[in-house]
Amino acid sequence: MSKLQNALVGGVRTVLGHVPAAWLPGGTPDPLSEKRVALGTQQPRIDGPEKVRGAARFAAEVPMEKLLHASFVHSTIARGTIAEIEVAAAEAAPGVALVMTHRNAPKLTVPPLMGITNLKAAGNHSLPVMQDAQIHWNGQVVAVVLAETREQADHAATLVRIRYDAVPSRTRFEAGKTHASTPESVLVERNRVDKGNARKKLAEAAYSIDATYNTPWQNHNPIEPHATTIAWQAGKLIVHDATQMLHATAGSLAKVFGLKETDVFVSSPFVGGGFGAKAMWDHQILGVAAAKLAGRPVRVRLSRASMHRLIGGRTQTEQRVALGADADGKLKALLHHGYATKPLHSACEEGFSLTGRSLYASESFDIVQHSVDLDLLANSFMRGPGETPGTFALECAMDELAHALNMDPVELRRRNVAHCDPISGAPHSQSDMMAAYDMGAQRIGWDRRAPEPRSRVDGEWLIGMGCATGTFPFTRMPGTSARITIDASGHAHVASAAHEMGMGTATVQRQHAADRLGLPLDRVSVTIGDTSLPFASFAGGSSQTASLGAAISAASDKLASQLLRLAGNDTPLAGLKPDDVEFADSGLRKIGEPSRHESFASILGRAGRAELSVTGESGAPLEVLKYSMHSTSAIFCELRVSDVTGETRVDRLVGAFDCGRILNTQTAASQFKGGMIMGLGMALSEETLLDERNGRIMSTSLAEYHVPVHLDVPDIDVLWTDIPDPRTPMGARGIGEIGTTGVAAAVANAVFNATGIRVRDLPITLDKLGSPPAG
Repeated sequence: MSKLQNALVGGVRTVLGHVPAAWLPGGTPDPLSEKRVALGTQQPRIDGPEKVRGAARFAAEVPMEKLLHASFVHSTIARGTIAEIEVAAAEAAPGVALVMTHRNAPKLTVPPLMGITNLKAAGNHSLPVMQDAQIHWNGQVVAVVLAETREQADHAATLVRIRYDAVPSRTRFEAGKTHASTPESVLVERNRVDKGNARKKLAEAAYSIDATYNTPWQNHNPIEPHATTIAWQAGKLIVHDATQMLHATAGSLAKVFGLKETDVFVSSPFVGGGFGAKAMWDHQILGVAAAKLAGRPVRVRLSRASMHRLIGGRTQTEQRVALGADADGKLKALLHHGYATKPLHSACEEGFSLTGRSLYASESFDIVQHSVDLDLLANSFMRGPGETPGTFALECAMDELAHALNMDPVELRRRNVAHCDPISGAPHSQSDMMAAYDMGAQRIGWDRRAPEPRSRVDGEWLIGMGCATGTFPFTRMPGTSARITIDASGHAHVASAAHEMGMGTATVQRQHAADRLGLPLDRVSVTIGDTSLPFASFAGGSSQTASLGAAISAASDKLASQLLRLAGNDTPLAGLKPDDVEFADSGLRKIGEPSRHESFASILGRAGRAELSVTGESGAPLEVLKYSMHSTSAIFCELRVSDVTGETRVDRLVGAFDCGRILNTQTAASQFKGGMIMGLGMALSEETLLDERNGRIMSTSLAEYHVPVHLDVPDIDVLWTDIPDPRTPMGARGIGEIGTTGVAAAVANAVFNATGIRVRDLPITLDKLGSPPAG
């Protein structure tokens, strides 16, 4: 987030612009983007049987002898110090083994902040954890109680008495804006973009709109609350955690507790949803510290209330979008300014302003975002970070402009779709947003949409349709490794410290490895989920499939070389080099001459080897600096709004996605639908209720924080272009986030089409759907 970073990234992009594509990762299309057997088919999750039998063991279910259970006491002020803390009654309560506060907690270093420059760091904030009497946010843990049962620990926690010396705190967003900072960069992009004098062109435009859009705080609510089971054994630390950052959690805990990384083992074979929440927060550190003090294993299971007070979520944003267009709808100016809460101690940017940089070919741009530092819990990444709130603002603005032009919203996007990066001019690796729009429009029956709001009525119900674009960048992380082992029977086993959070990681990579190695599916197995396996980066930013895919591809190249070396001269493969062969029929064969083939089992048998193992690594993702690499979607919504009560009922959602090749139609459809449901929650119900007087989060259960339930979810259709990206492993791009982006805008635009009421502040609740404006 510095001028130096901007200079370095800009310099590398300039150099790569002159480097031949063939020299870079993805320089030639992956053969598996077209030549597929298992990939692209519908395959059931290989972990499905374990889960439905209840045999899949999650972090809170690992058995340990003499296990203690933890309960937390949270601060009730946003800023100040602990003046007095009385724990005697809690210590005397039945079953209590330990009460830990800042007075007896072990000395710990500050957790290292997560980031792409340090893939072994998982910290979400840079504050000390229970090292002094200072309070930094309302909800900070001030005491940990360990007891024989969770119920005993929870009871004892209520007996801890604390007196605070509070000082004035900064908890009001509007007041914080006056002291907002302007970072030099947002993630890896330069923050401020000023191209083509957008203010002047906006003023001169034949048509323009200029509006402010607001999105609220949102909390994470995965089906599995955060949990960790911890033991110290002979000076080594064992952690069974619900995490999407295995090696980063191990590395961070090693740093915090002064251990060697090899002395920390983290296991997380199954995670019940992550979405950006399951990195390292205070509860893991506090659990490890308490286990060390108590000399016994400890289990931490966060309640929903503790989750909402300890686990950051999507931050509040205020966004101004101004668009100017000529009479034909061609964009002349695009301005995207705004604010997002980001405490100075937080690691995560809510990069909403990145959204408008890639979608539309405006003649000019003026883009910048500001950070509001408040005394609140650190925000975190949440599914589709940045682009999810960003597409709400930009795509509602596009709908407003279409209405002002009296133009079909799909046609407005068609006239402005970008055919290269609108800011840098970099070529797309692959992009066909309008193909997605055409598919989605046909599926939902877009020709039934009435251009004039309040035109379609069914009794008390006003019927409307809306659309919006979704977008998310392609990401591939360096350093992810995969080990391929071929045994004497010709079976392949793939191992990596990757993560399974319900998206089907092992399932898809098994398909990938089978096709990559020319094996049937039943001859391939995959192990993931703990730090004894080769290093893998985090599962986030829709990056894991590409990162692990690149590692498996690199390992397969090494495997071919090793097999040729083992084969020697007494083989049909004699004299061939790695570039001369391909994997096929459970072995290697010469390209273009299939008769020159030998199986894995034959090669290993003749060499007297029980197995052959190689490890490959995902290299630096230079392709993302040379090409503009983004997935896009076209989201369509049909809904009805009661003219009596203002109730909104969504009848249909259609999502058409341009995300490269689809690797497993079953798991992909699940990912897309899940993302769209989260977008529906953002549109209609999800909002963290914050008492701005004292920074207290009030919506601390699913009774107050409303996620969509079955009756809220309509029929959802998902479609995809399935066009390969020639610059990515398997021709695919990540799909974990893209489903969420664009949905809130499509719903809001459909509400306008139904009612004539433009809702610019999420969520769209009954109180915002009163009488339509006159005229």
